[in-house]
Amino acid sequence: MSESAPAREPVSAEVAVKAYIGMNRARLAEDGELLALLLPGRFDPGNIADLQHYAIERLRSENAVLRSENEALKRSRDSTLPEAVRRAVLALIDARSLCEVVAVASGTAEAFGAERAALCVEGEGVASGENVRLIAPGTVGAVVGPGGTGAILSGGGEILFGRGGYRSLAAFRLRLGREISALYVLGSPLEGRFEGRACEAELGWFARALERAIRAWLDLPKP
Repeated sequence: MSESAPAREPVSAEVAVKAYIGMNRARLAEDGELLALLLPGRFDPGNIADLQHYAIERLRSENAVLRSENEALKRSRDSTLPEAVRRAVLALIDARSLCEVVAVASGTAEAFGAERAALCVEGEGVASGENVRLIAPGTVGAVVGPGGTGAILSGGGEILFGRGGYRSLAAFRLRLGREISALYVLGSPLEGRFEGRACEAELGWFARALERAIRAWLDLPKP
């Protein structure tokens, strides 16, 4: 004896129409007659200029909302980042070992608006970890330039983190001596996350504090 199919509640006309519109937005935007039925009085379906005007005004409105949200995010980031940097520097001072210093650096990701933070050290034959990544010799100079101290990038996560998906990267040279070439790197999947002179300056300031803490624990001379 076959089992009967479970009963399903009927879908309302309103839900069905919304689902259809959601799946056919492109077709709807090109159909002036259908738009006129849905939005009576907004434009003449026989006049393509009215349709174009409606589409342009809609895009302008959506872009204005996006710009407003983006500016709000930037203001929020700029206002909270300095305090986060100060807290991170204090954590470096309180660190009681080099491992704690590395843990502080890798733990700055969320506070600094990133998804991941790590130290990248040039070398060969040394296994990479989650917090300390091994990178090929010459990578530091290629990323920040021969004499550069930092760079804001839109790609390169595969080289620095071992995987992609990061649309924003902030990389800062750590001057640890002639024998060690390293970077402090932040990665975010959000585009333009680390743009802005204030943001770069704050992150660069933390990188300077980080390199001093590492040099102190390794008993390295000033570069």
